[in-house]
Amino acid sequence: MSNLNAPADGLSGRPSDRLFVKICGLRTEHDVDTAVAAGADAIGFVFSASPRRVDAATAARLCRRIPEHVLTVGVFREEPLDDVRSLAAAAGIRAVQLHGPEDRGYYDDLATGGWTLIRAAAFGDSVPRCGEFGEDLLLLDAPVPGSGVAWDWSRMPQPSAGAGPAERWLLAGGLTPDNVADAVAAARPWGVDVSSGVESSRGVKDPALITAFVEAARAAGTVAR
Repeated sequence: MSNLNAPADGLSGRPSDRLFVKICGLRTEHDVDTAVAAGADAIGFVFSASPRRVDAATAARLCRRIPEHVLTVGVFREEPLDDVRSLAAAAGIRAVQLHGPEDRGYYDDLATGGWTLIRAAAFGDSVPRCGEFGEDLLLLDAPVPGSGVAWDWSRMPQPSAGAGPAERWLLAGGLTPDNVADAVAAARPWGVDVSSGVESSRGVKDPALITAFVEAARAAGTVAR
């Protein structure tokens, strides 16, 4: 695996009962500053086709505002390996999140670049396990990924039963400040990821919702654990 346990990866020294919170799809200085001030553990930048898309230069500029204890993540969907490598290097992000059919060889190749690797998968009849492709973190999305629609989190099998996605996994899909507590209680994830759930309109983040989400997630995570 890659650099998940490096000193400046946003994970080292975290209390064991603290929920990991990732805010994704940020595009402005104000949104980044708000997420950092609220206490987000990771901030994601989208490089694939999306209303939240940023270029490498913009991501690099925003990354310079982010302290080292916050993990910076580049989000890619079905991109050629060389493009992912060049964009990640130019932006200066420390983690790569992949949404697509990439195989184990793709992950092994990226791991040589030292990035923390996040594999995004949709919830279905079989639940993926973190580490199956050599990834450091698993992001488990709704059955219809990217829809921004809440789903039945109680369908998640628990790791204690040997059927869950294992320790380091993030719950995503339709999360908002109003429902994240219920989602955490039902699925008991290691962390949560949000994008559209903290927006005032498609692709436009709402600073008040970002702050409210982090606060609600943290409170829910402490209770659940």
